[in-house]
Amino acid sequence: MFRACLAQTSRNSASPSTSSLIHTSAVLNASKTQKLTSKAKAEIKAEKWRRTNANRPSPVFGTRKGEEGTWDDCYLAKILVNEAELAAPPNMTPIKLPVGTVNLPSQMGFGVTDTDAEKLFRQLPELSMNSRRFDDKNPQMQSFEQWATQILDREHRKANTFAQVIDLRNADADGIAYENRRRIIVAFSTKENPFDPGRTEVQAAILTYRIRNLGNHLAKFPRDLGNRLGLRKLVHHRAKILRYLRRKSNERYETVLEQLGLKRESVEGELIV
Repeated sequence: MFRACLAQTSRNSASPSTSSLIHTSAVLNASKTQKLTSKAKAEIKAEKWRRTNANRPSPVFGTRKGEEGTWDDCYLAKILVNEAELAAPPNMTPIKLPVGTVNLPSQMGFGVTDTDAEKLFRQLPELSMNSRRFDDKNPQMQSFEQWATQILDREHRKANTFAQVIDLRNADADGIAYENRRRIIVAFSTKENPFDPGRTEVQAAILTYRIRNLGNHLAKFPRDLGNRLGLRKLVHHRAKILRYLRRKSNERYETVLEQLGLKRESVEGELIV
């Protein structure tokens, strides 16, 4: 009888129905599933990242696809030099001055402001004329009226020539970049300090200007790896500055994002350029 019971137990343990009872469903499913290769795992991870960030704004341009018009309407874009206008025919504005009518350019380069233009074209010619002295024994035997007319004509020609020289259309890329930085500093400074290059909003605006320039360059030349590394550094530097501004004043943070044409998602969280 003992042998019969032992044989029956052996048959029961060998049956598939009994063997399935000692395994969990997870172990059974794992035995049926094939292991993924490293390449397949990377592809799945990349696809998951693409789905997650499909609607996220660009960390470079700060807007989503189809929202490029946001940049054209923002405050920063409006104060920058419009290079299309520089390529157009010259637009000179005639101004009546003590030396005569001088045609001033609509946009002046080399950091010349309206205050500087007042000194250069109104005060300086008068000082130059008053510094000259009439010589009765001049070789040309000119009268005082002839001499004064000649001096006035000379100062008039000098003023018109100098106005053409400081025209922004004569500036190179560095000259235009300098003018844009000057405009940004003036526009984003406060009334208490009209020229404050160290202000947080000024730094963020200058970085945004540089980032957009590099972004447009890399869109044309995607293999420029050196500038791509520089672009990554600028993007993360801007995000760091804006994080500091958000901790200091959330109201100023929201205002500057609107002025720069940036979405919150483009400067917060993980930024992949």
